[in-house]
Amino acid sequence: MNKFFYLLLFILFSSCSAFSVQDECALELDKNIKPVETYQNYNFESTTKIPIILKVTEPIKSEKDVFEGQIIHFRVSKDVLYNNKLIFKRGEEFESKISAIITPGMNGIPASIIFSDFKPNKIIKGQFSSEYEITGQDRSLIVYPLKWALTILPPSGSLTNLIMGGHAKLKIKNRITIYYYPEWK
Repeated sequence: MNKFFYLLLFILFSSCSAFSVQDECALELDKNIKPVETYQNYNFESTTKIPIILKVTEPIKSEKDVFEGQIIHFRVSKDVLYNNKLIFKRGEEFESKISAIITPGMNGIPASIIFSDFKPNKIIKGQFSSEYEITGQDRSLIVYPLKWALTILPPSGSLTNLIMGGHAKLKIKNRITIYYYPEWK
């Protein structure tokens, strides 16, 4: 009887105390929100892209030698033609910004350097590749099979965690390829 009485009181008071609460701050914010304008005038017809082969002017020995935001200078290593017109001569300079540096990690994960904002020294219509990434040696392809092979000996498999990935390097003789999109605005 006593349990039935408490259950009845619980049901009675829980149903009576339920009422709706309105959040006045949220209602005020909803009045000030404007719809987002979307740009829908895209031109997907142009797929013309022209490769530009670049070489760095000063070598990057490791990701430790550079910092994010640093400007890196490149030179065009081959003449670039479009519609039988010379766009870039061999030796013209480009500059790029380092947008991200990723240090090497355990388990053989390599370091990488991401270059972005490629700009020539002259004003030209069109756009360039948004970014280019160089990476170090990926040793994880060796580490993971080795780790699984050593799991039969309990502590030895976890020792492979200490193998670090390779450093990101860029030598003067190395060439990178970015793309020029002449018909993009």
